[in-house]
Amino acid sequence: MNLTNNLLILSLEVAIILIASFSINLLVKLSIKSLQKIPVFKKQSKRIKSLEKILKKFVVLATVLICLLTMSANGILIYQGKDLYQVQSDLIRRIPAKFWIDLGTAILKSTSLLILVKLSIPQVRGGIWRFCDRVKQLGPLLEYQERLDTIFKDFSNIVINSAWLGSFVLSISFFYVPKIINNNLSIALKIYIIIAFGLLLIKLISIAIDILTKISLNYAILKERQDLYERLYPLLPLFNKCLNGIIYITIVGLIGEELKLKLVTNSTPKIIQIVVILLCGSFLIPIAEFIIEELLLGDRHLTEIQKKRRLTLKPLIRNFIKYFVYFTAIVSGLKIFGIDPTAILAGAGIVGIAVGFGAQNLINDIVCGFLILFENYYLVGDYIQISLPEEDTLEGTVEAIELRTTQIRHPDGQLQIVRNGNIGSIVNYSKEYVYAKVEISVPYDVDLDTIYDIIETVGNKLKRESPDILEATQVDGLEEFGKTSLLIRTITKVKPGKHLELQRCLRRMLKDTFDGQKMKIASHDDD
Repeated sequence: MNLTNNLLILSLEVAIILIASFSINLLVKLSIKSLQKIPVFKKQSKRIKSLEKILKKFVVLATVLICLLTMSANGILIYQGKDLYQVQSDLIRRIPAKFWIDLGTAILKSTSLLILVKLSIPQVRGGIWRFCDRVKQLGPLLEYQERLDTIFKDFSNIVINSAWLGSFVLSISFFYVPKIINNNLSIALKIYIIIAFGLLLIKLISIAIDILTKISLNYAILKERQDLYERLYPLLPLFNKCLNGIIYITIVGLIGEELKLKLVTNSTPKIIQIVVILLCGSFLIPIAEFIIEELLLGDRHLTEIQKKRRLTLKPLIRNFIKYFVYFTAIVSGLKIFGIDPTAILAGAGIVGIAVGFGAQNLINDIVCGFLILFENYYLVGDYIQISLPEEDTLEGTVEAIELRTTQIRHPDGQLQIVRNGNIGSIVNYSKEYVYAKVEISVPYDVDLDTIYDIIETVGNKLKRESPDILEATQVDGLEEFGKTSLLIRTITKVKPGKHLELQRCLRRMLKDTFDGQKMKIASHDDD
């Protein structure tokens, strides 16, 4: 009879172990399913399933080992002729009553907590979706309902998963579990919350950027400032990337703080400050350029000379602001990493003096650039002719004046960049007025008075047709006796920079007039 009781008790112990093993396996399965529903881990479904298999095998192996140890220990006691019921009763009596009270209290607390979470989840989910429906009714958000549904679904899952995981961790803390296990589970829960809400915030920022883009476009169309929108629109993707970068860095920093990684914790604020500095610098430069353009060229009542002067100053001010922002960003970055920029700047000044002696051409170009600007030799938009050391002359329209170089657009279309230090003599065709010079070759046997009358008639007609002519065409006189023809020189006083265009017009009109009166014009090839 004693053997029968012992075998019954042994079977009961093994059954309890198997029930506990089944419960643990069920808990692992439910946890893995909850984990697979989290958006972050959806792409890792294969690895999660592999983890589930490994955990199940581990539980089965542990169950087998515990069963074997239990049967071995009880077998030894049975072999020694001891009563298992009596042995275990003595063992239970040795356990203080406080342990059983605490165990019962812990079971009651954990059960109540899990029931409370189970009953609260439908209310929480319903509240989230009611709030989602209200948000989607806002005017600017009507086009983003699908994306908002996804975000609120993720938010609902994160809140519910956090509630279950938090209740699980709290329930474990009610029992006699080593403190290190409870601390590690709490850290894991915090890391999950940090990552989940961080990624959700990135999605929210993406929608906010899209909404801001649309609102900006509508405002620009309403105020007829599409130029402002086109200038600032390329900055929005950069702004989005920088904000995402700040969020990722913050996530890493918070995780590092939880894991007590001092290197990560100390570096995170500095990296975030550097990203913010780069973001501010990237925004300040185009915004400053727009403000400069508005201040210099926003007035529609500017004269042509005033407009040219301001166009000349525009790239200089823009470059100054750009270099100032770069310099400020570098100095701020050095200060963030604890590097004193004063010593570096002092050393750079000494090096600059030494380099200056070997960079005389650069200094010469900059000095000449200052002289060109302040002496007002030419402005952006002027048509000039300059002499260079290695070439005879160079002419064209000035497109930009920098401190070191001048950019000139040749009439043939080539953009020529000339060092200011290489510019010799300057002929400016855009100061107050310029003469359009046209030379005509005529045979010796023509009547010069008739030719002069025709030229003056054509010149008066051209003056009436073109507002760029200041004074009608005049015959300057007989310029040259050729071998077979006479060369007559004419001049027309025109507005600055218009001489080439009007020279071509005058030649065409003279040719048509001479053809109409059946008069011949000699070729220059005859000379």
